[in-house]
Amino acid sequence: MSVLQGPEFYISKRVGKAIIDYQMIADGDKIAVAVSGGKDSLTLLRVLNDRRKFVPIKYELLAVHIDMGYPCQHPKILAEYFKSQGINYHIEKIDILKGKTRKDISCFWCSWNRRKALFETADRFGCKKVALGHHHDDIIETILLNLFFQGEISAMSPKQELFKGKIILIRPLAYVEEDLIRRFAKLADFPHHKCACPNSLTSNRTRIENIIRDLEKVCPDVKKNIFRSIKRIKKDYLL
Repeated sequence: MSVLQGPEFYISKRVGKAIIDYQMIADGDKIAVAVSGGKDSLTLLRVLNDRRKFVPIKYELLAVHIDMGYPCQHPKILAEYFKSQGINYHIEKIDILKGKTRKDISCFWCSWNRRKALFETADRFGCKKVALGHHHDDIIETILLNLFFQGEISAMSPKQELFKGKIILIRPLAYVEEDLIRRFAKLADFPHHKCACPNSLTSNRTRIENIIRDLEKVCPDVKKNIFRSIKRIKKDYLL
């Protein structure tokens, strides 16, 4: 029987559906959970950890934080939180600044280095699966980002094999709206760990968020429509 209440109950229910729909987790899995310290990754870690109390399958979790050397990061705060929750963890320290400021580092370079360190750490600790905190809204925004700025129709896959199956990415929050995560984060005793990207306010993702917010004023179901569109492709009407 579930021991969850409030927003976490609804998040866990949707996480469970995503796990079943995409066969994300199997008995005996060892999963590296990427934890940046933001509300999304901490929610993912909390829900996956709490679900171990009542789901029939058994799996291990390893919280992985990539300390990229930014002055605003506080890995010690996260380490104390992991300990308080009884969660195994590893903090991998890398330095991509090398004397530069964050404004000198492109989003691509930052993301590439973080992913590289995450995958190498997961492999070193024997974690074949890597769980990322991307949620429902992230997937919707990515669909439009790829359409507008890359000229392609694609999205974030809830489950994706990399390196010929050596690493499997899973996104258990794929069905969870950001608003629900935000509500849960306000109630949860998460550590204060905010390290905002200096490019966040001018990024293309922020532009897409603003577009969607404006569209919701005239079409409240716009996010639901974008999300399901990627499953309802009419090939007869494509070039």
